[in-house]
Amino acid sequence: MIIQFCGLSGSGKTTLASQTKKYFKHKNINIENIDGDEYRKVLSADLGFTKEDRNTNIRRLAFVASRLAEYQIIPIICAINPYESVRKEVTTTYPDVKTIYIKCNLDELIRRDTKGLYARALFPDNHPDKITNLSGINDPFEIPANPDLTIETDTQTIEMCTQQLVNFIESNIQTGKP
Repeated sequence: MIIQFCGLSGSGKTTLASQTKKYFKHKNINIENIDGDEYRKVLSADLGFTKEDRNTNIRRLAFVASRLAEYQIIPIICAINPYESVRKEVTTTYPDVKTIYIKCNLDELIRRDTKGLYARALFPDNHPDKITNLSGINDPFEIPANPDLTIETDTQTIEMCTQQLVNFIESNIQTGKP
């Protein structure tokens, strides 16, 4: 099984994946978090943030995930993954891909703003520090049409969200789809 997250910056993708990995470590089930921020520094350092570059990044992360899945490691791709077309491409290219939408409303994302990105994206157009490519603000984010699971991190605690993801993974393992 390959899990591809999609969700805006600050929605809790990395936190949720980390908590889930900790849970499964004690059950001897291997989870590997493919963090978009970390992998972008090395595997996709040559890419920018155009639609094509974002899609290429997701394709690369999915390829790494597919290699891990071959060895019974459950990879979780933690990336914004903003475009429906590449998410569908990943699900048709590799076996047993699950799309999980990490949903969080914009007000909460702005409140969290862990990286200061929302503040910079909301600067006036002539501000020298304005960012113009933040998904969900001034760059598209397409809400997935039919995710396998939606986790609402703005209305539930991290513990509740983690339990949702754990239950989802366990149910897929029990049905013989690791």
